[in-house]
Amino acid sequence: MSRPGPVAGPPPLIAIVDYGIGNLHSAHKGFEHVGADARLTADHELIRRADGVVLPGVGAFGPCMTALTERGLDGVVREVIDAGRPFFGICIGMQLLARASEEAPGVAGLGVLDAEVRRLPEGVRRPQIQWNVVERRRPHPLFEGLDDPVWMYFVHSYALEDGPAVIATCDYGGPQAAALARGDLWAAQFHPEKSGRAGLRVLANFVELAARRRASVGAGDPGGQR
Repeated sequence: MSRPGPVAGPPPLIAIVDYGIGNLHSAHKGFEHVGADARLTADHELIRRADGVVLPGVGAFGPCMTALTERGLDGVVREVIDAGRPFFGICIGMQLLARASEEAPGVAGLGVLDAEVRRLPEGVRRPQIQWNVVERRRPHPLFEGLDDPVWMYFVHSYALEDGPAVIATCDYGGPQAAALARGDLWAAQFHPEKSGRAGLRVLANFVELAARRRASVGAGDPGGQR
């Protein structure tokens, strides 16, 4: 596994959305470790001006979506994604991008993805709490610098249904969505901040994405899209 190259200029500002749930500090520390100016924040304006935005999460879909909405952060997250700003959803943060989840009937997700979240299949232990191999469907910068097999740490009972944005799966009673990407929108069902060197490389890859987009906007590319 190669090491990420240095980021030119000051470290990118990475806003980690603080919506009052537990275990956000591990994501914050992970991004600090790879050189980002990481801020755990619920400040709408700080999130809007950040070079990259991260929505982490653990727990259940319903309470997490309710907490996000009660703080008015659901609209800010949609705004950031619609603007094409680098965005990374982690674990529940990936699931919240869907329109709905079987875990919380009647609770609308962010609706960024035209997909739903399904319970892991019968015949496997739920939740999946283990290291598992991430099987890439195609090359993508999210996994830049990582050699197969890529092991990541998972904790979940539900997973996003398959679709064109899914770039990697893990085998757990069949293929389950492990990572997705659509433009500069990235998401992972696994916890990169708990996945050792490989996971830290994923975080570093996102920081590099945020730095490149900042540089492209400064050079006059308002969209910053690849």
